[in-house]
Amino acid sequence: MEKITVKQLIKFRGKSERTKITFVKNLDKEKIKSPDDSGGDYWISCLSAIRNTFKFDNADLLDEKINLLIDKINIEEDGRIKDQFQRNLDIVNNFKDYDFKHLKPDVDLIFLTQPKDHAILNIKGFPIEAKPCHIFTFSNKKSEEIAGVWFVAQINGFKKSELGMFADMIYRYLDKHHSKDFYVNPDYCIAVDLYNGQEVSYSEIQNGKVPILIDSTLEDLKEVDRD
Repeated sequence: MEKITVKQLIKFRGKSERTKITFVKNLDKEKIKSPDDSGGDYWISCLSAIRNTFKFDNADLLDEKINLLIDKINIEEDGRIKDQFQRNLDIVNNFKDYDFKHLKPDVDLIFLTQPKDHAILNIKGFPIEAKPCHIFTFSNKKSEEIAGVWFVAQINGFKKSELGMFADMIYRYLDKHHSKDFYVNPDYCIAVDLYNGQEVSYSEIQNGKVPILIDSTLEDLKEVDRD
């Protein structure tokens, strides 16, 4: 397998013991088409608008996307695609009054690029993909710090424990690639579920409010893979 996304790990956790075997076999053969495990093209409209709103502190970008999606819905004849646009529109509408400011410190941020070769982390022998939406650095008194945000979406949303898996991967990504130069601030390593508005920070994992699921899931996957 080339890589395993967090969303695939979540799907694996939801399988029965019998269907986990089939899932793993298909995983070995599968080539992931989507470059982004937060939903791929299905959610690209709402994701792009919300990412940009977060980065540029400009809520007008949401209105622009709303108008664009309404136009697309009005001209689209395929019912399935029309429904996809509508779900994206619903999410953007729901985030019009969302407070993006609490997701980041109230200081100047420097947004970093994410090299493609940094995206895969080897965890327990598996290639796990970590692709947060934004990574940013900032100065906090005398400390140079780094954090990240990951907006994710799927129909019906994620459980809070599942959302924690994304926050966990943000922290692991930053710890691996940036901890020599920056303090990784767990309070701002945050995963946000666009479907239901839930969010989880890595600090909630550290203090035990949200369980660590990545390692135990991979141990389970390894056992199934041996069978």
